[in-house]
Amino acid sequence: MEGIVVNYWIGVASEDHVKLGVSEGFSQLCHGKQAPLKRMKTGDWLIYYAPKRNLEANEPYQHFVAIGQILEGEAYPFEMAPDFIPYRKDVSFIKECVPLPLKALTDVPLWQEFRSRLRFGHFQIPKELFKIIATGMNVGIV
Repeated sequence: MEGIVVNYWIGVASEDHVKLGVSEGFSQLCHGKQAPLKRMKTGDWLIYYAPKRNLEANEPYQHFVAIGQILEGEAYPFEMAPDFIPYRKDVSFIKECVPLPLKALTDVPLWQEFRSRLRFGHFQIPKELFKIIATGMNVGIV
């Protein structure tokens, strides 16, 4: 992919929602909004952070849980219920990654610049930080 700019992203969702996306090969962010998905281009990388295990419960989890590369194609609507049609984007997830606790980044100065952005649900990070998190998830890429 020489000459192509690759970006690196973090998305935030509950672990159960991430697992569904990983099993079916898609990303869905910010309660199904299209805008975050449109920012990600073919070849970009996405790491998912799960603040809790499932959307309805308050049990904290606080782990990076999935990593994948954005596939070719636009964001598309998907009817999950008659009154809920979120947008999705196809992703090739690495199935062998291991969850990385958020606390593992406590002493990483670069992370301190980005940690407050988790509340936004989706944000771009530099390649250096992506590599640190990916390595912690036992994924050797880029």
